[in-house]
Amino acid sequence: MTRIILSGALGKMGKAITTCVANRSDCEIVAGVDIANEECSFPVFKSFNEINVDADVIIDFSHPSVLADLLEFAKGKKIPAVIATTGLTDEQIESIKSASTDVPLFFSANMSIGVSLVSELAKKAAKVLGGSFDIEIVEAHHNQKIDAPSGTALMLADSISEALDEKPIYEFDRHSKRMKRTKNEIGIHAVRGGTIVGEHEIIFAGPDEVIKISHSAYSKQLFANGSVNAGLFLVGKKPGFYSMKDLVNES
Repeated sequence: MTRIILSGALGKMGKAITTCVANRSDCEIVAGVDIANEECSFPVFKSFNEINVDADVIIDFSHPSVLADLLEFAKGKKIPAVIATTGLTDEQIESIKSASTDVPLFFSANMSIGVSLVSELAKKAAKVLGGSFDIEIVEAHHNQKIDAPSGTALMLADSISEALDEKPIYEFDRHSKRMKRTKNEIGIHAVRGGTIVGEHEIIFAGPDEVIKISHSAYSKQLFANGSVNAGLFLVGKKPGFYSMKDLVNES
């Protein structure tokens, strides 16, 4: 039985993960971390240094401000961690990579296997189409999402960038410019509204044809299931920086 510490336990994703784990027989949540005060089926601590229970893995769906304490706790206790919080800075992502030399860490901007597949398809398309097609990414989420563009949109852009001969510029604010679109750019656009769980579309626009690759999420349970699977995957692994690609390849 894999014992989980759930960071962001009382948030929307935390509750989705709690529901997911309750329906499984191979894992249990032994503690949570959250600044909110709400009755729960397991003990919830205000910070990581208050935790007094043993665990096998941490799953984090919280806030970027929590990351430093999480990494310190994970390294100190030698507990692997799945970090699925979005809105992290480049410096914070580098700190995850640095900490992964001491403890297994799994990081992904999106915990969906489907999105991982879309990422690989987009990379393949970019390699085949080269510089002859303009590339745009449009993402849509609910009106409560704080960060924009989404971490997934940036992940997709990075994946495409790897396949291009020349590193592209990410264009987030085209409306402020009075000039034609340059060839060496990827436009990234964010839509916020209603209760949209998550939609991502990659547009390859070329001469006389348009190719689109898209993914739509209809429930947060999709990401909850992915994060729990990642947690179980990580237990017993050597220190290192893991991603959805590693999980998919082992499946």
